[in-house]
Amino acid sequence: QVQLVESGGGLVQAGDSLRLSCAASGGTFSRYLIAWFRQAPGKEREFVARITETGARTSYADSVKGRFTISRDNTKNTVDLQMNSLKSEDTAVYYCGAAPSLVAGWRYWGQGTQVTVSA
Repeated sequence: QVQLVESGGGLVQAGDSLRLSCAASGGTFSRYLIAWFRQAPGKEREFVARITETGARTSYADSVKGRFTISRDNTKNTVDLQMNSLKSEDTAVYYCGAAPSLVAGWRYWGQGTQVTVSA
């Protein structure tokens, strides 16, 4: 079983940057796909970015493409989300999730970290 803990959220102004981190423990981290999702008030949780087990491939939601970058360090069991040019619509609770495969689904979740972007 994998435990995930997010950190790095906060209150920033539009145009600023933030770097979120997801730290994992338990299990074999390098065997899992890791993704960031977010949930804004009154909305469903949505996909933000995903990275494969080795970090060789990444994918992004259209809304963040070109502004956000996901990366991982399997020696430290961490996945980061660098967020640049933040917009007010990026305001949400950000969660990281772990999946043994896309077919198996996102089995493990962190508790989330709040990101608030003021206009």
